Amino acid sequence: MRNSLLLLGVASVVLTGCQKHAQIDYTALDQSGMWSSTLDEVKALKPSDLEITQLTKLKHAGASDDFCLALLRAARAHKHEFSNADSAMDLSRAGYSDAQILEMAQSDQIDILSGDAVMLKLIGLSNTTVQEIMHRRIVGLPTLTSEQIGRLKNTGMSEKQILEVVNQGLSEQQAETLIAQREAVRNHSNTGFVRVRGRKTH
Repeated sequence: MRNSLLLLGVASVVLTGCQKHAQIDYTALDQSGMWSSTLDEVKALKPSDLEITQLTKLKHAGASDDFCLALLRAARAHKHEFSNADSAMDLSRAGYSDAQILEMAQSDQIDILSGDAVMLKLIGLSNTTVQEIMHRRIVGLPTLTSEQIGRLKNTGMSEKQILEVVNQGLSEQQAETLIAQREAVRNHSNTGFVRVRGRKTH
C-alpha cells in the first residue's frame, strides 16, 4: 500500500512538471504567414496560448508582422497578456492607422477607447479632427464623448465649432448644458406656427 502511494505521488509530481513545461503550439501563427524571424521574436517573449490566438487572428485580418509584435510588446509593457485583437481590428476597419491604434495600445486604453473612436468615424468627422480628439483622450484631457459630439453635429454645429468646444475642456455638466441649449433652440425653430388653409364651405 505504501509503495502504491509513493508511486502515485511520483506520478503526480511528474505530471505537474509536464504541465508546467507544456510546449506552446505555434503552428497556427506560423501558418498565418508570419515571417520566421518575427515568429522567433514572438517566441522570445514566451506568449501564452491566448496571445498566440490573438496574434493569429490579427494576421488573418491582414495585420503586418511589425504591428502584431508592437501590440504584443505594448501589452507586456503594462504587465498583462495581449487580448485586444478585436479592438485593433475594429479600429483598423474604421480607418485608423497602425500608428494611431498602437498609440491607444501603448496608453493601455485600446479597449476603453475603441468603441468611441469607431463612432467618431461614423459621425463623419475628418481624420485630422478625430485624431486630435482621440489624442486628448489618450493623454487624459477632458473631452466630449462621441454621443455628445453627434448631438452637437445634429444641431447644425460645424466640425470647426465642435473642435473649438472640445478644446475648451468642458466638464460633463458644462457639455450637457451647452448641448441642451442648442437642442432647445433647434427644436423651437422647428415648431413655428403654420396656418393650414382648408377649402371654403358654401
